[in-house]
Amino acid sequence: MDSLSQLVLGAAVGGAVAGRRFGRKALVWGALCGTLPDLDVLVPLGDPVSDFTYHRSASHSLLMQLLATPLLTWSITRVHPDTAPGWPRWAALVYLALATHALLDAFTVYGTQLLWPLDPTPFGLGSIFIIDPLYTVPLTGAVVVAAVARDGERIRRASLVGIVLSSAYLAWTVAAQVHVGRLARESLADAAIDVERLLVTPTPFNSVLWRVLAIGPESYHEGFRSLLDDDGPIDFDRHPRHPELLAPIADAWPVARLMWFTRGFHAAAVRNQDVVLTDLRMGLEPDYVFAFRVGVLGNPHVHAAEAVRLPARRDFGRVTRVWRRIFDARVRP
Repeated sequence: MDSLSQLVLGAAVGGAVAGRRFGRKALVWGALCGTLPDLDVLVPLGDPVSDFTYHRSASHSLLMQLLATPLLTWSITRVHPDTAPGWPRWAALVYLALATHALLDAFTVYGTQLLWPLDPTPFGLGSIFIIDPLYTVPLTGAVVVAAVARDGERIRRASLVGIVLSSAYLAWTVAAQVHVGRLARESLADAAIDVERLLVTPTPFNSVLWRVLAIGPESYHEGFRSLLDDDGPIDFDRHPRHPELLAPIADAWPVARLMWFTRGFHAAAVRNQDVVLTDLRMGLEPDYVFAFRVGVLGNPHVHAAEAVRLPARRDFGRVTRVWRRIFDARVRP
């Protein structure tokens, strides 16, 4: 999720766990710990594929966060020595603020390596977009109420209200995703579309309009479903995946790593003699956030090349079209 959402979630966790005992200090340290895992983006790992695929690994691992908790707890008690006898409460705040950051990220589509290093498989439910005002605004409001409260019990109660509201919204997104997923499978079966993998995710900034991505052996299909649509099948547009472009270089580490990380939700294309691998999970056709040059056309075969992340393809007018599509099935996002 975005930085603001993680900051206010951490603050709410801090207030709920330790607000009654430590007052506004709990909100501040909860916010700091809730932001901490994303600082891994400041650590360069040597190449674009590593930077992309190792984000949300060690810093987002529930196991590594547990190991980091004693050091962070000690640091807090050094800053506030008068609170040292309450170190167990600080420890609970630290770990829960870190862990809820990772767990919230796991509801997005990008993927979070929750059990790194024992199991580096990214887990991404994909039920919420990385920025969703309906999640963030109520939680922010609750934290503001907690921050101006005059006693610890009110801080705790306001923080709990924020967590309950935000958690209820997350539950709603999961229920909506399951509903659209059922409709998608029925529509794909009726259309006799061969599917190996299916992804159902919300479109930007909402949980009413959903994008369905169906991966087949040679192509992928994209469709949209608003919860306000009339009954009827989901219509899909077909696009080629060009797996033959990646086959000759599949053993190259950047290609193998990206194919693993995207969990098969990728496609290849040729741009100016370069072979480009695109992560299909983040974006709307044909504009995607993550794409990498991984090879070059040769004679007669594709050759591996140094991986380079390409600039994101963005169409900011799509936000308006997404909003219109929520209410009108005739609009193409």
